[in-house]
Amino acid sequence: MTAATSASQDRPVGGGERVAESAEVRVAGRVAERIGVFGGAFDPPHLAHHALAQAALSQFQLNQLLVMPTGQAWHKTRDLTGAEHRLAMARLAFADLPQVQVDVRETQRTGPTYTFDTLTELRREHPHAELFLFIGSDQAHAFHTWHQWQGILKLATVVEARREVVTGADASVGSAREVSQGAQAAQWHNTPHEKPVVSAVLQMPNMPCNATDIRASIAQGQPISKWLSASVWHYIQQHRLYQTTLPQST
Repeated sequence: MTAATSASQDRPVGGGERVAESAEVRVAGRVAERIGVFGGAFDPPHLAHHALAQAALSQFQLNQLLVMPTGQAWHKTRDLTGAEHRLAMARLAFADLPQVQVDVRETQRTGPTYTFDTLTELRREHPHAELFLFIGSDQAHAFHTWHQWQGILKLATVVEARREVVTGADASVGSAREVSQGAQAAQWHNTPHEKPVVSAVLQMPNMPCNATDIRASIAQGQPISKWLSASVWHYIQQHRLYQTTLPQST
C-alpha cells in the first residue's frame, strides 16, 4: 500500500484474514483522498461492471472512482470497438453514480497502454491520495505478467473483485478484506523469495455475465437487455454495434 495508508488499523478475524477498520488517514492534517481506478475494454459496459463500481465505492469508502476504457491494450487479441463508442456507453452506464468519472486518457495515447503508466500519472496528479486498482480474478492470476507489475504494487493497493454470493456475517458491506498469507498473497509473485503482499478483496454478487457473451448474443439476435442498462442497450441499437460475432475478450 502507499505511504498514505500507514495510519490504517487492522484487526484479525478468523481464517487468517484481516479486515481494514475504518480509520481516518491524514496527510499534513487533512484526510487523504481515496481514489479508485477501474480499467477495462468496456465493450460494452454491463451490469456486472456497474455492480463492481457500486461495491468499490461502498466497501472502500472512495471519494472518486475513475472508470478507464483502455486504448490499444497490449494484451488484447482483437480490435476493440471505437473509443468514442466505448466512452459514450461508459458515461451512460455509470451516469447514476456521481462519484464515478469516465477518464479518457488511455484512449488518447498512441501505442500500447499500460496500467503502470496510468497510475504513475495519477500519482503525480494526486501525490497524497490513496490509490486503489480494481481488477478481476482472471487478471489477478496473471498479474505477474503485467508490464512493471512490481511498480504497480508500489503505486496502488491492488484489489481483486471476487464474484461470489456472500452469506451470514460476511454479507455486510463490510469493508475491505485483506489477505496476507497463503495463495491469495502468493498470486502477486513469481518467486517464493519475495516479501508477501497484502492484497485487498472486493466482495461482489455472483453475476454470470461478460462482454464476450453479450457481443455474441447481440450478433445472433438473442435477448441480452437484462445484462445492460436501458441507456446502453438503446445506444447499441441506435449505432448498430456488435452485429458480427467477435473473438473472446472481456
